[in-house]
Amino acid sequence: MPDQHRKPYLEAHQQVRKSGGINLWFSRFASSTAQVVGHPFMFLAAVIVLVLWAASGPVFHFSDTWQLIINTGTTIITFLVVFLIQNTQNRDAKALHLKLDELIRSHNPASDDLIDIQKLSDEELDQLEKRYEKIRKACEARRAGKPSQIVAKHDSAKHDATNGAKRDAPAASPPKKPAA
Repeated sequence: MPDQHRKPYLEAHQQVRKSGGINLWFSRFASSTAQVVGHPFMFLAAVIVLVLWAASGPVFHFSDTWQLIINTGTTIITFLVVFLIQNTQNRDAKALHLKLDELIRSHNPASDDLIDIQKLSDEELDQLEKRYEKIRKACEARRAGKPSQIVAKHDSAKHDATNGAKRDAPAASPPKKPAA
């Protein structure tokens, strides 16, 4: 990959390395822990612990303390692991959105208006979903050879100006051929 394309990544990487700190440490710790906790052997270890605990029940006469041990242990582990996994998922989601934003930005016919749509409200996302549903129906009608009753043009004049008057979907009727 040419250095010019990697420059933003490398600059961000160097800046984080210089600052170090708790965020960098926690991110690495959370990623490592999520990998360990998600491994099949960890599930097997948890099953073994539960079997041993259950087998020890008769020895401890199934007492309240015996039950409290497993309840407390599982609650503490679950409580801590939830934060670690959530941190990992948040970072993965952010990285995925940045990758998708870069693909949208770099693809000429794509609508730049879709960059960062994950920050829109639910109502705004519902409106976009309806708009793309209309576009999908127009494409299906076109593929089936039926005249589309839906013209799916982009709503934004800014989009036309910044993206060279691109459209999200072709017009409803095919262009007319010039008379010979």
